[in-house]
Amino acid sequence: MNTVNDTYAEHMQTNPTLKERFSLFGIVWSLLVIVTGVAVWLDLHTYMDVYEKAILIGAVPGLIALGAFWPSIRLYLLGVAALTLLGVWQYSSHGNDVKVQEQLFLLKYLLSSQSAFMWMSALYVLATAGYFFALFIRSEFAGKVATGLTWAGATFGLTGMMMRWYESYLINPDYGHIPISSLYEVFILFSVITALVYLYFEQKYRTRALGGFVMLVVSAAVAFLLWYTFDREAYHIQPLVPALKSYWMKLHVPANFLGYGAFALAAMVGAAYLITDTLARKKPDSTFVKAMPSLEMMDELMYKSIAFGFAFFTIATILGAVWAAEAWGGYWSWDPKETWALIVWLNYAAWLHLRMTKGWRGRPMAWWALVGLLVTTFAFLGVNMFLSGLHSYGKL
Repeated sequence: MNTVNDTYAEHMQTNPTLKERFSLFGIVWSLLVIVTGVAVWLDLHTYMDVYEKAILIGAVPGLIALGAFWPSIRLYLLGVAALTLLGVWQYSSHGNDVKVQEQLFLLKYLLSSQSAFMWMSALYVLATAGYFFALFIRSEFAGKVATGLTWAGATFGLTGMMMRWYESYLINPDYGHIPISSLYEVFILFSVITALVYLYFEQKYRTRALGGFVMLVVSAAVAFLLWYTFDREAYHIQPLVPALKSYWMKLHVPANFLGYGAFALAAMVGAAYLITDTLARKKPDSTFVKAMPSLEMMDELMYKSIAFGFAFFTIATILGAVWAAEAWGGYWSWDPKETWALIVWLNYAAWLHLRMTKGWRGRPMAWWALVGLLVTTFAFLGVNMFLSGLHSYGKL
């Protein structure tokens, strides 16, 4: 395995320089965000309620700050915007008839929501294979290709979500909604967020060795999506149930899945930690062990990822309670989904508490991160499958 001196130092977290944060491209990005925000306001503010206006106003400085914090996200979001606008133009230039997606080449094979999701799925699976290929043959070029495939998959995933949002209004204005309401849609959201969170940490720690492990859980989500698409035909856009017709959904769900994505990443890093540690004890000079980052770095990444996810999951839980009070008249009702969300929160609160106050590290915390993913998966999916309650609209 890589030693602390020669590799942990190599993979130490890096932050954007001031030049990267405030480059000419950064200034152009900021101006584009402001101009877009003003254009959306002028065109749509009469259709917005006070909460949607607040979200728009907050999104402008938020996106500028995000671009300064992580410069790579700027080009990614510009790519998503360009592809989305191209897709919208294809529809609008043909009478905004959603049926043209079966006739126009770009929509049929690339830019309609369903086509974009298929590209996302294929690219994520290829990226997973590419990362493992790069790890085992120790190829920097193959690793860069895998990273590019992951970026491309995330681009098509978010583009597909934006197109699905637009298509929902084309099908029926009363159906129109942000695509984060059904189990099908949130699995796509999970796949995109997990990939992006991983890409951030890949750049921050300057290592691709963990990419295959993290992308395994994304590929598992893709496998579920494909089954859900072809077996259950869950891709059809449906109108929202009354409980989901709330502005709180637009805040609660993305925050929730930022937490889920980070928890999934931590678990897969934990799996890599356990495999590396086990092999290092038996065959410390094996090729695999030498190719992996240090145990210290993986332990630190688990901690950072869980801390990040816990912060957003906490925000999501608070927003969910406020939403519940508005929809059902009470902040907490011990509904199965709420109960399991609390279990997830307590699990990671305990993990962080023991890490920060007792100094727990290494194998126990890696195992705990893996168990935490099982608990989170049940809260996310198992409750919908086996339990009934106020959140039963997410059933399989």
